[in-house]
Amino acid sequence: MKTPAEVEAVLAALGAQHPNADTELRYTNAFELLVATILSAQSTDAGVNQVTPGLFAKYPTPEALAAAPAEDVERIVHATGFFRQKTKSIQGMAGALVEHHAGQVPPTMDALVRLPGVGRKTANVVLGHALGVPGLPVDRHVLRVANRLGIASSDDPERVEQQLMAALRPARWTRASDTLILHGRRVCKPTPVCERCAANALCDFRLAAGRPAIARAGRQPARRTPAAARGTSATPATRKRR
Repeated sequence: MKTPAEVEAVLAALGAQHPNADTELRYTNAFELLVATILSAQSTDAGVNQVTPGLFAKYPTPEALAAAPAEDVERIVHATGFFRQKTKSIQGMAGALVEHHAGQVPPTMDALVRLPGVGRKTANVVLGHALGVPGLPVDRHVLRVANRLGIASSDDPERVEQQLMAALRPARWTRASDTLILHGRRVCKPTPVCERCAANALCDFRLAAGRPAIARAGRQPARRTPAAARGTSATPATRKRR
């Protein structure tokens, strides 16, 4: 695994490639982001953004959402998938905010993960983006990209979170996560587009796969001899998506 200085170098390269990395969920306050993040499980941010305006217009506060008819909430969030469980989670979360936190989103990890439907990833999203508290969300994109690059080494999201936080200053945590997520969506996909990666020359996955480094000064990548002509097998399969 890379040293803190090497981790910083990798993220500096990716930060230059994705200078405006941020959460793509739309929200106006911490409660809205908390709801949106719960709804984003097994869904896309774009899909969530299509349903939340109607949801928040009708139920703008924890009190209103907790008291809403479940079937109405289910109808609104249906398109995000798993709508019955998500409705139960967001209404249970809203009820817990009302009962235990005077309707306010608590600004600590311990309090957030006690809310229904809220795990560490969701809590970190809300802490870092809406509450000004350093947080480093680890989703499947962060898990895949961080391991490929060699800036983390674990299949456990909490362990990867700890490794990245140990290598970076707290002020960098949230932006680092946003950058890795965006890179995972656009470039380092399950089948990566390595020639588009600004951190290609620093990537452990590229080295392990025997892929050439790509110069970032406008030159074309070197041509590779076909695997059959070299008498070797094709490039190994990419790491399985979590």
